[in-house]
Order: sequence, then structure tokens, then C-alpha cells
Amino acid sequence: MNTMASSLTVSMYKLDLWFHKTIKRTSSSIPFNNQTRHVPFQFLISNTASRFSLPNCKFSISNSLVDNCLVHGDTHKSTPPIEVKTSTWNWRDYSIRYQYSGSSGPALLLVHGFGANSDHWRKNIGVLAEGHRVYSIDLIGYGYSDKPNPRELGLNSLYTFETWASQLNDFCTDVVKDQAFFICNSIGGVVGLQAAVMKPEICRGIFLLNISLRMLHIKKQPWYGRPLIKSFQSLLRNTGVGKFFYKAVATPDSVRNILCQCYNDTSQVTDELVDIILRPGLEPGAADVFLEFICYSGGPLPEELLPQVKCPVLVAWGEKDPWEPIDLGRAYAEFDSVEDFVVLPNVGHCPQDEAPHLVNPLVASFVARHAARSASLSSAAF
Repeated sequence: MNTMASSLTVSMYKLDLWFHKTIKRTSSSIPFNNQTRHVPFQFLISNTASRFSLPNCKFSISNSLVDNCLVHGDTHKSTPPIEVKTSTWNWRDYSIRYQYSGSSGPALLLVHGFGANSDHWRKNIGVLAEGHRVYSIDLIGYGYSDKPNPRELGLNSLYTFETWASQLNDFCTDVVKDQAFFICNSIGGVVGLQAAVMKPEICRGIFLLNISLRMLHIKKQPWYGRPLIKSFQSLLRNTGVGKFFYKAVATPDSVRNILCQCYNDTSQVTDELVDIILRPGLEPGAADVFLEFICYSGGPLPEELLPQVKCPVLVAWGEKDPWEPIDLGRAYAEFDSVEDFVVLPNVGHCPQDEAPHLVNPLVASFVARHAARSASLSSAAF
């Protein structure tokens, strides 16, 4: 792959990182108590590092489980994964693909990240189904779900966290017919938090894997950088430049290059994984969805949603994530709703796929701790 294509790959897949490097910043905006204050990066590191020295810090229980998994491996491996089935669900007259497995136990809803789909959970669904009812959904616009063009519908915006959150909640009502634990990666974590805020009676708990920090959000940019961002977004969305960029990244070599950036263990970037990410991205409408989302710099931030969440939250983070730095992510451990912050050693941005031997038992442990604490919704609620 030539130098130009490689550069476009980085810019298109993670524009937030591109802008983070382009626009020099000296602090990180972390809203607390509905107010935004600028916290020096050095303070974040020193403050969160000091938490690890506390004898009763939040990190002890689940990190012990991680250490055990590193030594003994995933205890689920002795049993073959349960069969995973695929189906479609009609939501607001759109076809939504989902996968499911398991017939008993608490319900889990797995939510993918940007540019991914439910197949990104292929190493988790069947294993977790050994004691749970597991569902993995393609958010509208991604995977093999429909990809309507909002401009053709006369809408200013369709691909928002509020839309996807409504999709999750309606899926629990129509398909799961029960409360569920949300297990989320990257932007899927923001979707899960938004869903829990909109309908708290549905979500029993949220497990966040490397949740997106949303560094491109307009609130996180200095005033002098905002015009640049808006101009660049307009260029991508309203001219042929965006489609040109997308065409450059929608190739096997470019997708592999992108994945090798965010996976610390690049041996996990297989031909199968490349095909899983690329194939639905070649479907009609995929480029429009991609451009719509990367030009979406509004909406909620994780630090705005966490104070509103009423269910327990666990945050796990691959320490080698080059896109969502763990030193910034650790600030989320300060919120009352977050019961645990777990460091996943030598893992990148997609722990569920790169290190399922760590993630699967962590999910099972989190769900087991909270499944008995909340009763199922009454049938009248569905």
C-alpha cells in the first residue's frame, strides 16, 4: 500500500486522533457535575496512578480475575461454544441483523464499535451463551442492517447516539423481551450509556470496553480549532473528497493496516477478521453512513452520561490502545456509577476480539455479581 493510501487510512478511520495531533492541546476537558473544567494531562496521570496504591481501590477484584486468566487461561475453553444463530428484526421499517445464542440465564446485548458489526463478537457469543441468553446486534447503518441515507429522507441527522440507543431499548422490548446487560466496545459504549439513561428500567448493567473518548467532540476542541474541524467535515460530507477517501480505505490492505494499528497482538488480525470488517463496508450506502458519522461532532460525551446512569458500570481498558489512551480513560473510574476499572495488559482497542480469554470471564463475573440484584421486568412493561 502506497504512502498516500496509508495516510488516508489513518485520517478516515480515526479522525479524532488526526485532529488530536493536528490541533495542539495542553489539557483535557472532563466535565464533572455538569460543568466543564480543564484538567492538565499530568494531573490525570498522577491522580489516577495514586488510585492504584490505595488498599481498597476499585481495581482489585476484577484485576485479580485478569491475572488468573493470564495464568490459567479462559476456563470456558473446556466446553465447545454453543451454536450461534442469525436472524433479522424489523425496526421502524428497517431490516436489522442480529445474532443470538443460549436459552437460559440473564440476557446480554453485545454492541459493536465504529465500522464494525455483530461478527466482531464471534469469539464471545457462543462462549457467554453457556450461562446467558446472548444477543449481538448490527446498529442501523452498520454490518448487514439497512443503511438509509438521511439526506434522502430529508433528515439532518439519523446516525446519532439517541437513534442507536432507541434501537437497543426497542430491541430489548421486542426481541429479548426482558432486561439486559449491555456489553459494549468503543462508540458502542456511548450507545449503551445513552440507552440506559433514556430507559433505565431496561438496562441491568453496562460493561464498557475501551469506550470512545470522543476526542473530536466540539466541546473538547479549543475555540480556534473548531472552524478547522467544521470546514474539514463539510469538505468530506459535501464534496467528492469524502467518497475518494472512503474508496481508498475500503480495500483489504487498508483495513488490515487499520486493524494492525489498533490490535497490539497483530497475529489476531486474520483474513477472516479483515473480511468481517470490509465486506459490509462495500454494501450500498456504507460510504454515506461512514461520512455522516465522522462529521458528527455533537451528541453526548461519556462523562456527561455516567452521572445519569443508575445501573452498575464496569470499565475495562486495553492498555495498549493507541486511539483511546488509557491514561485519559482512567478518569472515568471517579464516577460513582463505575464500580471497577480493569486494565487489560498488552491489549489494544478491541479486547473482546483480541483477548476473549480475558474478556469473557470478566463479563461473566460482572453479570453474576449483579444478576441476582435486579428482578426481571414485569410482563406489562413489554
